Amino acid sequence: MKAWLLVALGGGAGAVLRYQVGIWTLRSMELTRFPIATLLVNVLGCVLAGWLWGHSERWTHWTDELRLALMVGFLGGFTTFSAFGLEAFLMIKRGAIGMAVSYATLSILLGALAVWGGYSLATGRG
Repeated sequence: MKAWLLVALGGGAGAVLRYQVGIWTLRSMELTRFPIATLLVNVLGCVLAGWLWGHSERWTHWTDELRLALMVGFLGGFTTFSAFGLEAFLMIKRGAIGMAVSYATLSILLGALAVWGGYSLATGRG
């Protein structure tokens, strides 16, 4: 139960920050069809994922609870793209470049196809 609470608290904070970044972006930039807020959140989430992962490897005083609250909760609420970026990075780091490229390609293509499929199911048109 403690783990769920840590993930929920971290996730709530991440979701609120994502919302605030979206508001700030809309107020600061001209309206455009390009999803700059989503891109910004995804890139920031990846930077944070790398930074947090690097610190978790260096600092042994980081507890499993802290990692859970930050990596799963906060980053999961802020953007799950950070998990995608971290997983691809770890594959590359261990030399599995082909697997990383396959993972990235499949994630993007299957994700777009899944959205199309869900949209088609909901609207009856594709």
